[in-house]
Amino acid sequence: MQQRSIKILLAHADESLVGDLRQALNESHGDALEIEWVGGLSEALARLTQGGLDAILLSLELPDSQGILAFDRAYALAPGVPILIIADEADEEAAASMIQAGAQDYLVKGEFAPAALVRALRHAIERHRLFSALRSLSLIDDLTGLYNRRGFVDLGEQYLKLGRRSGRGVTVVFLDLDRFKSINDSLGHHIGDRALIQVADILRATFRRSDIIARLGGDEFGVLALEAADESAELLVERLREQVVDFNESTAEPFQLSISIGMARQNQDDDPRARLDEMVSEADAAMYREKHSKLSSAMKHG
Repeated sequence: MQQRSIKILLAHADESLVGDLRQALNESHGDALEIEWVGGLSEALARLTQGGLDAILLSLELPDSQGILAFDRAYALAPGVPILIIADEADEEAAASMIQAGAQDYLVKGEFAPAALVRALRHAIERHRLFSALRSLSLIDDLTGLYNRRGFVDLGEQYLKLGRRSGRGVTVVFLDLDRFKSINDSLGHHIGDRALIQVADILRATFRRSDIIARLGGDEFGVLALEAADESAELLVERLREQVVDFNESTAEPFQLSISIGMARQNQDDDPRARLDEMVSEADAAMYREKHSKLSSAMKHG
């Protein structure tokens, strides 16, 4: 049976490498691989957002990013795509660090034949597919399809490391669905489940694909967002509130959504030992202050 071609993104500063690689692979494997080339990390990240790739061959010496940061950013944006590192020279310590961080292989330029590269790519894709399937069984919330608490914690520590390496702030957003018990009690648990699903959909529409969005349990949700230069955490939260208003104005559901939100931020100059659980506790406390304020206001005006 003929195997379908593998679609590969090669991110490398040397454009001549893609021509040499494509020629060698085509001579030995025909059209078994389709290779796209980009010369920088920003181009690679833009291409990754379009999807349709089976694997990434990633250089650690790109003009706009060097070292493990290039891997961290690609992995955070597209964790479902296996990444194979192409290094200019052998470095056992760097190789071990990359594999531990999630890379599928560490290849040294000039030390692999086309046949060996094809095998490495196919094996990496299969390993990654199997690992992702097994991982999703324990990290994904069945109802909403978001990460569960374990997924949030496991991936969150990596996200904080990425923020520190890239010099960008990371924000934890913690939110709770107000009056969820009354929805369950008055309309039934199946309607309550629909309310949770709607909140999950709103979170997906508000935050980026690379952000970690989770249902932490019951009616509590958490988001880890890496701050961009043109998009502050406050702006994202304001957008979230607007999405809830838009939903309530247009929905045919028999309920209205109301959420309480708390935030905590790790800035690039904060203590690098700051832990995820501390940020979650801080955001949780801020969320409960908002919820208490709502209750006090309702009692005062009720």
